[in-house]
Parts: sequence; structure tokens; C-alpha cells
Amino acid sequence: MKIQLLALLMLLVLLASCRKEARVIEPVETGLQPPDPASALKGFYLLNEGNMGSNKCTLDYFDYATGKYNENIYGKANPTVVKELGDVGNDIHVYGGKLYAVINVSNKVEVLDVSTARRIAQINIPNCRYITFYGGKAYVSSYAGPVQLDPNAQIGYVAEIDTATLKVTRQVTVGYQPEEMAVVHNKLYVANSGGYRFPNYDRTVSVIELSSFMEIKKIDVAINLHRLKADSEGDLYVTSRGDYYNTPSNLYVIDTRTDRVKDTLQIPASNICITGDSAYVYSVEWNWNTQANTVSYAIVNTRTEQLVTRNFITDGTEKNIRIPYGIAVNPLTQDIYVTDAKDYVSPGTLYCFDKTGKKKWSVVTGDIPAHMAFVWK
Repeated sequence: MKIQLLALLMLLVLLASCRKEARVIEPVETGLQPPDPASALKGFYLLNEGNMGSNKCTLDYFDYATGKYNENIYGKANPTVVKELGDVGNDIHVYGGKLYAVINVSNKVEVLDVSTARRIAQINIPNCRYITFYGGKAYVSSYAGPVQLDPNAQIGYVAEIDTATLKVTRQVTVGYQPEEMAVVHNKLYVANSGGYRFPNYDRTVSVIELSSFMEIKKIDVAINLHRLKADSEGDLYVTSRGDYYNTPSNLYVIDTRTDRVKDTLQIPASNICITGDSAYVYSVEWNWNTQANTVSYAIVNTRTEQLVTRNFITDGTEKNIRIPYGIAVNPLTQDIYVTDAKDYVSPGTLYCFDKTGKKKWSVVTGDIPAHMAFVWK
């Protein structure tokens, strides 16, 4: 559940009164581009969050060998699983022949066979958020408490999972409402949001020593942190949502050699995808004062930390995207994938742009398409 915390929680309450009846979601296959059986990438999975409380999280798959997009594949692969994937898919990654899907409100991580999408195991973690991997271990951030705004919401933690046994082996307390994570130099970095404790947001990145699995320090960054990605040189790019009123969203760079903020880029940022020396950044910045979103699509050179462009979509088709909600970049072709959540309660759209920013195709997805994971041959 990629909650834009205060803003999105409030939005979901408003939408609840006009939510459509749950639709029956049947598997759909759509041809989108010529087959490419020679590609080193087999395809990618797309996890659709589904609006909170609807139990409509679904899984799609794009196959490079056939050029076809397959919507809602989980039910067919797992016909005996009650309620299918569950309520609100919040993250997805491939590691060691397995596909891991973090299902936030259902309090679980689904572990699937990466080739068939058949369930291998379910790992129960309360209010789980994001997952990352290192050295045969998976690390999952957890809000620990229930899904609700609460000035006294409890502090969060990170669970360590052995990817061989699929058992939780250790856990460590971090900050309030921890979000994305990355491992650099044998240290795990965790962005803490404190979003449930509005207006008293957290503003730190926790640094975890992996050998002892202890928090060794906190880095002061900015309020309401969310995304955290490492570049090829080991710097971390961290997003702040701001407070949705007078403190704007921003993008920060942390030097992991000193564990200090080295740069503030003055770029609004909701999500980041880093490939090569480029950070693709989109922003949907809601402001309660203006009652409007400001949307942008930027590229930052991660070596120079300089803005390359404020719009990586170059043919004007960004006007068709209502709410950009997910992003991925094909590491081989540099095709750019952007999802549109539209109104948060009906099927979304996945857009594919070539490396120059021109639209190649689009396809209907499940509700709130958000998180993508590539599969290599």
C-alpha cells in the first residue's frame, strides 16, 4: 500500500463512500509488441495494489518472448488459495528463483515460484511495507501496529528472513513507520516516515549493522521520508513527502561513506528508479492549500547529481496520465514503464515509452498498478 500517508489515507476515506462494486477479475491476455525470444529478460511482473479494504490485489505479467501482457494471473496459478493475493500489494521483488510480494493490509509476504507464480509459502509480518535482499536474507519493513493515523503509533521494525527456510530469524527496531530500504557496505539503510503520527513526522534514516543486526545510528534528513534507492557509487537517494501543506516534497542524497546528507536536489519526488547513471523520478505532489496535484517526470544524473530534464516523456502523452503511481526502466533497452492509478478504484493503465520518451504502447491493468519486478533468463 503505497499510502501517501496523511493525504492518501484521507483520500481513501473520501473514496469509500463512492467505491464501485467489486468486479469479477478474469485473466486477460493482450498482444503489445513483437516477440523477442532473444532478450536476456524473460519478462516482468506488475503488482496491482487494489484499493484498501477491497481485497483486490492482483498480479500481472508481461512476457518479452511473446510480446503479450497477461492480466490477473495469480488466481489461475493458485486456484485453491482463499481470497487470492489479499488486501493491498505494496512491493514486489525477484530473488533466488522466487517472487516475493508484500501484501500490506493482509499482513503477509507471499512467496511464489518465479516461473509459474505458484505459491510456495506465506510469511506473516504485521503491516509490512517493503522488501530488499542481501546475502541470502530478505529484509522486510513493518509499521508493527494497525493501519490508522495515531499520534501515539508504535515504533516500527525490520524483520530478517532466511530465504532458504523462509522463516523470520531476527528483527530490529528502527524509526516510526519505516518504508523503503537498501543495503550498502554491509549496512542496511531504512527510511522512516512517521506518517501515522502526523503532524509529528519522523525525519531519519536508520543505519543497521547487518552482522549484529543492530541500529548503530540515525541520519537526520527531512520529514516524512519514503523512497530510498542506492546508485552505482553507493550514494542513497531518499525522498521526502513533505507535509502536504507548506513543506514541499524533496529529494536528498546521502553519502554512505560518511552517513551524512551531501546534497538537497530541490526536486519533488514520489518514486525513483535508478538504472546506470540515471535516476528517473516522478512526483505527484498533493497540496491541501491549493487542493491540487503537481505532477513532474525528471531525470537526474547520479554521477554529477545534476538535473538532466524535468520531463522524460517527450511526445506530450504525459497529459493522458492522471496519477503516475509506479515506475520501472528496462535495463537493456532503456524502455520506461509508468503506471497510472487513475481514480484509485477502477482499472489502471501501464504505459511503455522508449528511451527517448516517446510512447510505444499502453495496456489496461488491475486496480492501482504500482510495483514491477523484472525476471532474467
